[in-house]
Amino acid sequence: MDLHGGVVVARFLAERQVACLFTLCGGHISPILVAAKAAGIRVVDMRHEANAVFAADAVSRLTGRPGVAAVTAGPGVTNTITALQNAAMAQSPVILIGGAAPTVLKGRGALQDIDQMSLLRPVVKQAFTIKRNCDILPVLESAFQTATSGVPGPVFVECPIDLLYPESMVREWYGGQKQDTPPHTLRERLLKAYLGRHVDRMFACSFETMEAGPWSPAETAIDAALITKAADILRQSRQPVAIVGSQALLQATRAPILAQALTQIGLPVYLTGMARGLMGRDHPLVMRHQRRQALKAADTVLIAGMPCDFRLDYGRAIARRATVIGVNRSRRDLRLNRTPQLAVAADPGRFLEALAEEGTFPQERWTPGWTVCESVKRNVTPPFRPRPTKSWTVSIRSIS
Repeated sequence: MDLHGGVVVARFLAERQVACLFTLCGGHISPILVAAKAAGIRVVDMRHEANAVFAADAVSRLTGRPGVAAVTAGPGVTNTITALQNAAMAQSPVILIGGAAPTVLKGRGALQDIDQMSLLRPVVKQAFTIKRNCDILPVLESAFQTATSGVPGPVFVECPIDLLYPESMVREWYGGQKQDTPPHTLRERLLKAYLGRHVDRMFACSFETMEAGPWSPAETAIDAALITKAADILRQSRQPVAIVGSQALLQATRAPILAQALTQIGLPVYLTGMARGLMGRDHPLVMRHQRRQALKAADTVLIAGMPCDFRLDYGRAIARRATVIGVNRSRRDLRLNRTPQLAVAADPGRFLEALAEEGTFPQERWTPGWTVCESVKRNVTPPFRPRPTKSWTVSIRSIS
């Protein structure tokens, strides 16, 4: 296979151990799809572009590695917006490769030529566009690094169609006539010179020398003093409870280590989102019911990888007197609606692993019988004031 941009993209994905490329076939990205299949990547053709991104999102959640989708230009890209927003809210590292009009024809009414960057920038974590073949590998490397670092999220990479085909073919396209036929008019000579310089800039680098560098997801260190402080708070607690959310499972391959860490910490725990099922069906520490009552009764609440959003009644589900320990990659989510007494901006999974290394948290200090659900049912009755309800009666006659 002749070297071209599509081959470079496919080889890069193969080196990043991308097993599946989800797509809906389109002419603007066909060189990538052909090269991906040749590189041993399974190309999965979906029925809709949104489903391609949903599938890539699912891969990233289950494996902890970026899921990749490729769609054609224009409506192919715009069809992905709902799925991209879903990935952004789920903090999934998704890479969307989108086709685009030829570089020289952008903004001139080419097939499916729209301002894709302006549409996608508000939705994705970052949007990149490739302008020269020299940019292909650096942009893809930046896309993977951006998608997985800090708070993960989707990234868009725009690939113009003329950068995905062999240079000789593109030069023939932009020649406008046979190379041995000289231009007849001044206008033709100027156009040929302009297009020639444009192609020279597009293919300033040699495809043969392009090699991707090593890559590993970026990790931030956790302040040891914060881990010790959290451990001290939990040791003084008499009615502690933990909530573990999806963000703790961003590194999915470490799920068994995280489950063991939670077992060693020994707190009663509620699992939400992608963390559900983490510790098995019959684990004695996993609580499934009476969460609202448990949070009202708890004196210490450890929230790992979940914001105080509607699921926690915007922070009001937790008793005001309770000490809250929050752990989240996102500084915004960490303090959303309720500021923790101890706020830790770090990966929740790694924080819990480090917390388990701090030693034991003796249950003999707990309130007798404190296994959250049982104690709530028997001993604790949080104040509850029923809200007045209104009864609405609408007759067919009044509507008509």
